[in-house]
Amino acid sequence: MTGGGVLATIAALAFGYLLGSIPFGLVLTKMAGLGDIRSIGSGNIGATNVLRTGNKKLAALTLALDALKGAVAVLVAGMIDPMAALFAGFGAFLGHLYPAWLGFKGGKGVATYLGILIVVTWKGALVFAIVWLGTAFATRYSSLAALLAAIAVPLALFILGMNAPAILFLLMSLLVFIKHRQNISRLMNGSESKIGAKG
Repeated sequence: MTGGGVLATIAALAFGYLLGSIPFGLVLTKMAGLGDIRSIGSGNIGATNVLRTGNKKLAALTLALDALKGAVAVLVAGMIDPMAALFAGFGAFLGHLYPAWLGFKGGKGVATYLGILIVVTWKGALVFAIVWLGTAFATRYSSLAALLAAIAVPLALFILGMNAPAILFLLMSLLVFIKHRQNISRLMNGSESKIGAKG
């Protein structure tokens, strides 16, 4: 990689990180007078936990904005270089998971993962949607749906011969599993909250 390529990669990662680290769930719930979202449910700043406030519209808006920041990072960087787009997407994902302004304690990244995926490859996004919706409908466990979708996506991309995106989403899927380790424990012992549950 040339010096210019290294600088472009660092710039793409930094741009993506700054965009991805905007905590929309936290900002929106505070603006709506619902307090600190980190004090309820799972303590997560994502849409699933926002839904536990009972405000479906706010949860939907959080989901859309968390996805949008990943999509925008990829789209903007993609105007410069396709590889820069992948690095910007990864940066946005890391920013959502580990925002510096929240002590590196962010969300679990599923919406941002999906936003990045939609822009990088619609085929991968379709796989994600089918697996997530099917699992969520059958079990009402958002976490399980996300985990199974995170397994399916990189496998599908490798099968389709999309090696660079497949590697990116494999890394992101591993981080999804790391961020969901408590959910995995709760799923195993039967104490995981289902979609729409409050508190």
